[in-house]
Amino acid sequence: MMVGWGCERSRGDRSVLGMSVAGFVLMAASILMAAPAKAANVGSTLVMDANTGEVLLSREADTQRFPASLTKMMTLYLVFEALETGALTLDTPMKVSAYAAARPPTKLGLKVGSSLLVKEAIPALITRSANDAAVVIAEQLGGTEARFAEMMTAKARQLGMSRTTFANAHGLPNPGNVSTATDIARLAMALREHFPERYAYFQIKSFSFRGTTIPTHNNLLKRSAIFDGIKTGYTNASGFNIATSVSSEGKRLLIVVFGGRTARSRDDYVGSLVQAYLPKASTRRSGPLMASLRPTFKGPAVRSHAASLPAAVPYPTAKPDLVESRIAQAFGSRSRDEVVVDPNKGSSQDSVRAAILQALSEEPRAKPAQLPVPTMKAMSGTELQRPASMPTASVHSSLVASRSMSDTWDVQIAATPSQATARHILSEVQARLAASVLGASQPVAQELRDGDRTLYRARFTGFASKASADTACAAIKRVAYTCYAVAAAN
Repeated sequence: MMVGWGCERSRGDRSVLGMSVAGFVLMAASILMAAPAKAANVGSTLVMDANTGEVLLSREADTQRFPASLTKMMTLYLVFEALETGALTLDTPMKVSAYAAARPPTKLGLKVGSSLLVKEAIPALITRSANDAAVVIAEQLGGTEARFAEMMTAKARQLGMSRTTFANAHGLPNPGNVSTATDIARLAMALREHFPERYAYFQIKSFSFRGTTIPTHNNLLKRSAIFDGIKTGYTNASGFNIATSVSSEGKRLLIVVFGGRTARSRDDYVGSLVQAYLPKASTRRSGPLMASLRPTFKGPAVRSHAASLPAAVPYPTAKPDLVESRIAQAFGSRSRDEVVVDPNKGSSQDSVRAAILQALSEEPRAKPAQLPVPTMKAMSGTELQRPASMPTASVHSSLVASRSMSDTWDVQIAATPSQATARHILSEVQARLAASVLGASQPVAQELRDGDRTLYRARFTGFASKASADTACAAIKRVAYTCYAVAAAN
């Protein structure tokens, strides 16, 4: 079986150098009519207002998929941490092992026994998406790539990336290396907020490596100046992925797409998303969306192997101010849970993903660390499972009251403008699950008015405890939709 290795292939992508914002809008408008067909072939989509944390669009954003070279965003996060604390410097030489040099393309073609400077490795990961350079970093900071992958997973948990595990530093196909659009968005936010000066690396269009100019794989950076980062990724198993940031006239979007069929169609799809959602973005910045930096690495100076590093463990006492908390507090009725996933329209990548999983089932890999997910907290300190769909004005008071007044729990699957769609979802879930799973709960298409619009929550109501609601939700996720447990008062 042929397996594609982490190389972003342009397939005829066209650079539009120097395009103005107005020119980009015209370009995006010209492709908008074709966007629905392209979108149907994309595995996951998340569009976020990066000023406020509001999720403007979500399609299968919590479905685990292969991140491919988006994995290197976490590798770079740990490099930036090490630079901040003095565990690395930009001039630190890192030895190239035989294992690192043997990684499949794309790569720099490093020679065994040579050295790679940190200041060379950073742009190499961003532009060339160099797999050999990623392993050189992993071995420098973790001793072995498997050990570094454990550190990556621990950091993911600290950042609230609850559905992500890393098995390597580069994103080459491995069943243990999975993430979601939501989690990658969290990581992109953390990179921007925790390392604002180093975030500029993600804007690099090319860099010179020992006499050779290496161009970026991220062709959106060449289409318009409004694109200011951050990373692309591709394998046969993942399709064409991207996390990209857009900034224009005080508005900012963060867009994550998994599973494009080609780099060009994915980029055009992103263009249509910018055309549709940039006008809806806010110019008001709400402050940090992520918890403050909690470095893994300690000084002094340079570390050479894992024995000198702290254990790769989660931070169980950390209470990060996550993006989802802000969504629930300020934009509850417009959260990602409004988006309905049609169960009859599976991802075009699903069959490929299954085939690669089977092909790689016997590949030796690091066992993902079994780490607890940190409890998400609203800014008030009230425990929050997921953002509930509720009117903006009443979000905070409802969250507080629900935990003290309600004796029963509901499972919410989605909110949709169509009552018929909400009922269809409930019927679909009932048809796929054994009656014992849902117990005595009742399906309800619950009407919710928010200003001048009406939504219908697809819920099963009347669970006697949060534990029973969570059990039902877990079963629903296995066969149909995403969901979350919510106190009945919500």
